[in-house]
Amino acid sequence: MQKLTYYIACSVDGFIAHLDGSHDGFSQDSEYFSDLFSSFPETVPSHLRDAMGINAENQWFDTVLMGRKTYEIGLKDGVTSPYSHMKQYVFSRSMQESPDEHVELISENAVDLVRYLKSEKGKGIWLCGGADLASTLFAHNLIDQLILKINPFLMGSGIPLFSRTIQQTALELTSSKIYGNGVSRLHYQVR
Repeated sequence: MQKLTYYIACSVDGFIAHLDGSHDGFSQDSEYFSDLFSSFPETVPSHLRDAMGINAENQWFDTVLMGRKTYEIGLKDGVTSPYSHMKQYVFSRSMQESPDEHVELISENAVDLVRYLKSEKGKGIWLCGGADLASTLFAHNLIDQLILKINPFLMGSGIPLFSRTIQQTALELTSSKIYGNGVSRLHYQVR
């Protein structure tokens, strides 16, 4: 059974992006990125992996789940297959078809598909974004762990970790790392 991990950066007040989808305020520190890229090489988009000389094997994940808004961040720049080194799924009720043959568009039965994916063999499943998708999957007890990269700033408003109210849930801190730039990487197991 594969674990589903919500691995994402957020502000101290729990926002993953500004309302317009931008990420101003999040750390761009090279030492921090170097450590993340060596620990989680598969989370670097394919077009940047080549440019940065990252060719390490996937360590944690071989499947990535994206909400439409998350996927469209790269799509605006012409990136139709952002993680070609993994199985890619985009969840959207408004997109009519996938812009890329290597990205599977899911418009219904998201919960059933994710249950099926979790039952398959593999390294793991990365939920890389989509506050709506995260809320849906969390409500169905499908998120096993959260790895939060908490950036040392208050955004004030924006897109939250979860778009809807979720039930109070105990988390177990399994590891942590604090970077020189003030970012805390916290690994939580959902109880």
